[in-house]
Amino acid sequence: MIPRVEPSSVTTQTPGIHHVTGIVGDAGASVDFYAGTLGLRLLRTTVNYEDRLQHHLYFGTGEGRPGSVLTVFPDPTGAPGRPGKPGYESVSLAIPSGSLDHWRDRLADRGIDADRLRPDERFGDRGLRLSDPAGTTVELVASGDAGDPWTGGPVPERAAIRGVYGAAATPTDPYGAAGVLETLGFEYEAETDDRIRYRAPGGRATAVDLLVRDAPYLREGPGTLHHVAVRMPDREALLGWHDLFRERGYEVSRVKDRHFFHSLYVRGPGGLLVELATEEPTPDGPRGPGLADPEADGHATDLYLPDRFAEDRDLIEGQLPRIESPSRR
Repeated sequence: MIPRVEPSSVTTQTPGIHHVTGIVGDAGASVDFYAGTLGLRLLRTTVNYEDRLQHHLYFGTGEGRPGSVLTVFPDPTGAPGRPGKPGYESVSLAIPSGSLDHWRDRLADRGIDADRLRPDERFGDRGLRLSDPAGTTVELVASGDAGDPWTGGPVPERAAIRGVYGAAATPTDPYGAAGVLETLGFEYEAETDDRIRYRAPGGRATAVDLLVRDAPYLREGPGTLHHVAVRMPDREALLGWHDLFRERGYEVSRVKDRHFFHSLYVRGPGGLLVELATEEPTPDGPRGPGLADPEADGHATDLYLPDRFAEDRDLIEGQLPRIESPSRR
């Protein structure tokens, strides 16, 4: 058992996961998989604010509230990535209890192989394990997690994804990674021979598993998860966390304006990249309860750009492929 680390006095500000971000290959194939097969809503089609000539696609449920969002950076010319240390091994999405038969049939109809999770190895979790077109491991976990499904997709409401359930990571130092999680307010819950579960105190998107096993070193690229983001209330909270992480000697970024929210990135002992992202939107960002485009009735396929990129729209649109909605089936 990994020893507990005394958490910070501000850990009550961390109710769970905000979003998970991965790297994929072809953008269209990813839309077909996440929006078509899995029935998530394409909430936003925008660009990577560090590289405006790369798409950043936001998927989620309903209005795209934090805790329901999975984002991807398409990199169609990138060399295939390799999951490993220090990185994230898989992302888990919550599906309703009793919907596993529906999902087995749906995936089989689309020729997608899915393995059953073993409850005895996964703290009682029941679900399915599969891969997206780039090779990223995605799990569907039957759960009572609260969350509003998207009712405009191809999956019936009784089986539709409710949001993020959690993520699993392979740190270089499980003890160091556990210390970061406990500093953020996650609490030790249970462990098996090679898996330790931490849980945030919120009601949704709360599970992070640390895998204690041999793994190759991470090679970042399509098929890998880039980071997990945890929820913070506002920018002031981020400033406090920034100072705390610096005091502890962690590698921490400045607070960044991500237009839809503010965030910072931290890499502590264990090597995992964690983003802290605000539930409160930025002053110049779109207002609303979530990250979904309020102008879109369904999938938001039109390219959304912050004002600071507006003058470069023609250049950007000329370099990026048009994103199309998946067929509804």
